[in-house]
Amino acid sequence: MEKKIMVAGHLCVDLTPVFPEGKSQNLLDYLIPGKLIHMKPATIHTGGVVANTGLAMKKLGADVRLVGKVGDDAFGDLVRGIMRKYDADQDVLVDPKVSTSYTIVLAPPGVDRIFLHNPGANDCFGADDITDEMLLGMDLFHFGYPPLLKRMYQDGGAELIRLLRRVREKGIAVSLDLAAVDEASEAGQADWKQILTEVLPLVDFFVPSAEELCYMLDRGRYEEWMKRAAGRDVTEILHVEKDIRPLAEQAVGLGAKIMLIKCGASGMYYRTASKEVIAKISQRAGLHVERWSDLEGFEGSFVPKRVRSGTGAGDSSIAAFLCACLRGYPAAACVRLAAAEGASCVEEFDALSGVKTLEELEEKIRGGWGQRKMVKMTGKNRT
Repeated sequence: MEKKIMVAGHLCVDLTPVFPEGKSQNLLDYLIPGKLIHMKPATIHTGGVVANTGLAMKKLGADVRLVGKVGDDAFGDLVRGIMRKYDADQDVLVDPKVSTSYTIVLAPPGVDRIFLHNPGANDCFGADDITDEMLLGMDLFHFGYPPLLKRMYQDGGAELIRLLRRVREKGIAVSLDLAAVDEASEAGQADWKQILTEVLPLVDFFVPSAEELCYMLDRGRYEEWMKRAAGRDVTEILHVEKDIRPLAEQAVGLGAKIMLIKCGASGMYYRTASKEVIAKISQRAGLHVERWSDLEGFEGSFVPKRVRSGTGAGDSSIAAFLCACLRGYPAAACVRLAAAEGASCVEEFDALSGVKTLEELEEKIRGGWGQRKMVKMTGKNRT
């Protein structure tokens, strides 16, 4: 029987102006004051974890319920209309007192994305928006982007802790994704290390990006990364042993059980806790404890046939990872499929057009899909 999943949290409209093809590696070559740039038509899609990960799961055939919040405005109508096409608008909550969240995604060719974001209705999303009735029969609860949901990081993350504790008490497995933090915002001033200290014991699947996790757990290391990157995509300068592994060890020490750390175009690092800790994951996830214990590795990214936009690539890779986990795939295969889904996603401008089913991804991999060299790890049960 297909397991039931709820995806909840951040929901918005993504507006992506499509830049002309070019070879520049510097955003300032495009955004010069007073300069006119002839653009291609913009793409308009839903964004955020609810739309990106949730609808990707629907495309993967999952039985998934999606919960997010919008305003009673034009953008809200747009969001609900798009979600309705996927028969996924039933739990899109409307708050007439707030505006719908939007993100302007700047993704020039060869340059990492920049997001201009208005949190809107997401700032009002709280634990009580997820009712007990909604949670009935769920096997996995995936929650995303607490740094973009004000009530979830205020008061030391009390609202997020209350929500995840209630979900866990119902025997539902919990998955958590993060989001980049604007250092100058209110979220940037939150004590994220303390929040994660309280939250991670309640989380079974933890799927952050390396940059997000480092900012929250080790600010000194994060600042050192920024200096080394010198304006480039930070994932280009990271070393698995020196940079990623220490963060994973810290997160596992705080209570994370199964970790998938997104490392941009380089690939994905995975780490799982001991047998005793893995055994605490809800049985509804259907994981084989022995096969998921004490694992560590790095899966190199697959080579896309073209790169149009990184929008939603991380979210779609998480969708593939979690769906594969719940369908009983071995751990290494789950990570490989996640990496493959991310590569498929970047081939299109939006977060969903490039999404392939797990079976389609497996066929491409068997067909010799090119992949970046994997980083070999050492230690117990590690590949």
